[in-house]
Amino acid sequence: MPVPSHPTRRALLFGAVGSVALLGAGTRGPLRTGTAPRPVIPVADTAVPLDAAPVTVDLGSRTVRTWAYGDRAPGPEIRVTAGGTVSARLRNGLPQETTVHWHGVRIDPAMDGAPGLSQVPVASGDTFDYRFTAPDPGTFFYHSHVGTQLDRGMYGVLVVEDPAEPLGYDAEWTVVLDDWLDGTGTDPDTELGTIRDTPRPARTLRSRLLGGTAGHVDYPHYLINGRTPQAPEEFTDSPGRRIRLRLVNAGADTAFRVGLGDHRLTVTHTDGFPVLPVTVDALLIGMGERYDVLVTLADGVFPLVAEAEGKDARAFAVVRTSGGDAPDPSVSVPELDRRLLTLADLVADPSVDPGDAPARAVDLVLGRGRNGTGWTLGTAAARDVTPLRVPVSVGERVRLSFTNATRMWHPVHLHGHTFQVRGEEGRGPRKDTVIVRPRERVTVDVLAENPGEWMLHCHNLYHSELGMMATLGYGDTPPAAPDSSMGGMSGTG
Repeated sequence: MPVPSHPTRRALLFGAVGSVALLGAGTRGPLRTGTAPRPVIPVADTAVPLDAAPVTVDLGSRTVRTWAYGDRAPGPEIRVTAGGTVSARLRNGLPQETTVHWHGVRIDPAMDGAPGLSQVPVASGDTFDYRFTAPDPGTFFYHSHVGTQLDRGMYGVLVVEDPAEPLGYDAEWTVVLDDWLDGTGTDPDTELGTIRDTPRPARTLRSRLLGGTAGHVDYPHYLINGRTPQAPEEFTDSPGRRIRLRLVNAGADTAFRVGLGDHRLTVTHTDGFPVLPVTVDALLIGMGERYDVLVTLADGVFPLVAEAEGKDARAFAVVRTSGGDAPDPSVSVPELDRRLLTLADLVADPSVDPGDAPARAVDLVLGRGRNGTGWTLGTAAARDVTPLRVPVSVGERVRLSFTNATRMWHPVHLHGHTFQVRGEEGRGPRKDTVIVRPRERVTVDVLAENPGEWMLHCHNLYHSELGMMATLGYGDTPPAAPDSSMGGMSGTG
């Protein structure tokens, strides 16, 4: 069911409800950024072009060769009003096949971009037209779902506007977080081979907040809106203005702890759906998660910092409301060590709370393969079956419990649905991606109201590639033709 949630910026929409606008990440309302402004392009009558190709992109402090949609990373930001139609034409100029997954959107299975499950991958030189209704307002994103392409520049933001937006604010900024290594002397495929053959990273990456090992890859760069800390994105507005930040973690192996110097953050949405507002100093964002927060700007120049959790590095941007020198990227930000948002803080807004209903329980285990190098998502009795298929019936409510039997955290993502997180003392938020720490058990309720074959997997790209994937299947929608990209060795969603 469509759910009330987000802001409408009607001045930037072209045509009636259902038209799509295209613009660059990081710019909405009266603000400047540290990069060249990207114009809004009306595409109400044509498809948004997503031209996947090898390109050179400017990260600010250096240029790199990578694969991306157009000549920038992130790719073009797409906006549509809830209930409207997203139309995008993928042109595959890559030397290998690809797809586009629309992360977090309750979508028709044929448009989901899951290779070998809901879609035959688009061959090099071919095109594919994605066209679907965006039913729910919220902050979403799109990315490649083939191999390690997500850990290049193959991603962008999808914002679905609420035509009856209940929030009040003056402007909004899109903030995309990423970990980057492509074109720096290595590439994601090389890293995948290293992780497969050597499970332990060269340097131990540990985080108390994540319960143990923080990740596999010690990235050379961490980015906000495609910019390194040495040449940061700069957001500019006036003191006293209320800003909505749409935070997206598009990384492959890194959780980010986000804070804005001398400001507090009021969390209003997670993964696109509204929650009862809660004010904190910082929040932890796993791969695939999105958070919307409100902040009232103070007078000055402030650091917007995303610590690469457990990796002794950070992404960095500048928020400016007056003159003065920008802070150094290494500046101390006390907010990062103050009140941190927890999953227990989040309660679904009553407008999106599905209430209590009987649910069939399915217990799943996040585990390691028998050889210690692969990853699994299965049952206690069939942990090494990859991919496991969880059969459900149309209209059934299923209670999935994820038990993490590994020493590493996992952001678990379900395609084509949202789920209701079940807290220890009641219902939590509506989400599509949830962090499960080592030795932790997280329970979610899923309403089977979108028939199809749907991926359920860890959104750490390297875990998904090495087998931590299952499927949720029901209804009469057949899987796509078999493809080598399934079988635990392709695509994260």
